[in-house]
Amino acid sequence: MTVGEAVRPVPRRTEFAVLTQELRGAGLLERRRGWYTALIVATTTLLGATVAAFAAIGDSWWAVALAPVFAVVAGQYGFIGHDAGHRQIFDSSRANDAVGYLAGNLTIGLGYARWVAEHNAHHANPNHETRDPDVQIPVLAFSAEQATGRRGPLGFVARHQAALFFPLLLLEALSMHVGSVRALLEGEVAKPRLEASLLAVHAAVYLGAVFLVLSPGPAIVFVIVQQGLFGLYLGAVFAPNHKGMPMVSAADRLDPVRKQVLTSRNIRGNVLVDHAMGGLNHQIEHHLFARMPRPNLRRARPLVEAFCAQQGISYTETGLLDSYARTLRHLHEAGAPLRGER
Repeated sequence: MTVGEAVRPVPRRTEFAVLTQELRGAGLLERRRGWYTALIVATTTLLGATVAAFAAIGDSWWAVALAPVFAVVAGQYGFIGHDAGHRQIFDSSRANDAVGYLAGNLTIGLGYARWVAEHNAHHANPNHETRDPDVQIPVLAFSAEQATGRRGPLGFVARHQAALFFPLLLLEALSMHVGSVRALLEGEVAKPRLEASLLAVHAAVYLGAVFLVLSPGPAIVFVIVQQGLFGLYLGAVFAPNHKGMPMVSAADRLDPVRKQVLTSRNIRGNVLVDHAMGGLNHQIEHHLFARMPRPNLRRARPLVEAFCAQQGISYTETGLLDSYARTLRHLHEAGAPLRGER
């Protein structure tokens, strides 16, 4: 964290309140239930059409060609679950949770409650070396301090993590599935019976359908490709948001606004980019106003950027490819101690 950013005057509550009121006056904090209804219907229709095409192709290696489509659809359901977890869809927590359980546990097989808990911890302390679970990943080091002392396979990965980053994302979905089951077994979720039942139904329907339509060889390849690309898709969307931005240590003292803005990065693009990235390309706006509905983030952007300029807060926005380059450079630099570099 740069000292210059850390010691600048803290924005007064009244100044941030003015921004919030401006956004509220523009209707950007209001729920968009119609938009989300259309999104869920469209996503479910796409899923149904893809399932129908899969069944029509039948027991053929050509069916594996649909695995990337299933991966993208699964990612879109993941974004719906993300928005539900942030209470963006409905005013009611119960209604949001219902969507989250259906999108997460039932449709894509990922534990909703576990993810919400970890994601809320991330939002509370983004890029914090010891408090953000998103940078507490055993196979990666996001700072030289995290890399120092690593030995064996983990040390090898950390030394070469820039080159291995995207291949490792192919294992992200598997990691999340395992984490979902572990959270159930360790009693970390509030509704274990509900979550376990939905995960079991998902596994039975997903694996049952794949192995019913395909013979064992193509079925196994289909699952590997679909799950690998699903993890790659999610990781490729989430990585540009914070990776390569300043890391925060216990010694840093940041006000709540700078804590969110300085550790986040926006990705430029049009509405197609918004949809492909689940709105998370507007990461700064999302972190400042986590309950703002996804379709409103683009409209909030110029107001937030102007506020940051007024307050002297760096507002980072870049292209997608440049964000990946910055991420990989950061990972390469973090692994330097293990390569004998300073």
